[in-house]
Amino acid sequence: MPHTAVATQPPAIVMTRVWLVEHDWLHSVYASSANHSPKFRFPDLLSACIALVLASSDAMAALQRFLSTELGRRDGSAPRRSCHVWRRQFDDLLREHRAAWNSHPNPKFDLDDIATGCVAVVRAGDDPIGRVLQQARVNYAARSTADRDLQA
Repeated sequence: MPHTAVATQPPAIVMTRVWLVEHDWLHSVYASSANHSPKFRFPDLLSACIALVLASSDAMAALQRFLSTELGRRDGSAPRRSCHVWRRQFDDLLREHRAAWNSHPNPKFDLDDIATGCVAVVRAGDDPIGRVLQQARVNYAARSTADRDLQA
């Protein structure tokens, strides 16, 4: 039988979805020769995009512009790909999903729209692959430190 503390903890990663164009870009980052030692996987890469955008007011403004212009023009029934994200960044994504800018009377964007927007905003910026991989390292170090603190 699992330990009670472990059994009641939320899962470390959460499933979301990302539109195909942005998912393909994440795959190119995953396959990039710059992604090595360690080789970051999709939860790391998507979480890095989310962290980069949500940490900057300029990037948040770019996210809202992307959602209201480019994503708003796309076919809403277009397919998306499943993608995992780390719990910390999922919680941040959920906070933005509930934010005033995404509430009545404004149009409401789903979690997968916001996650997709985060990828698109990072992709459009300077040195997107380098920035994503650097943020993935920062996130990994923070998770490792938090895990050690929990074990202590």
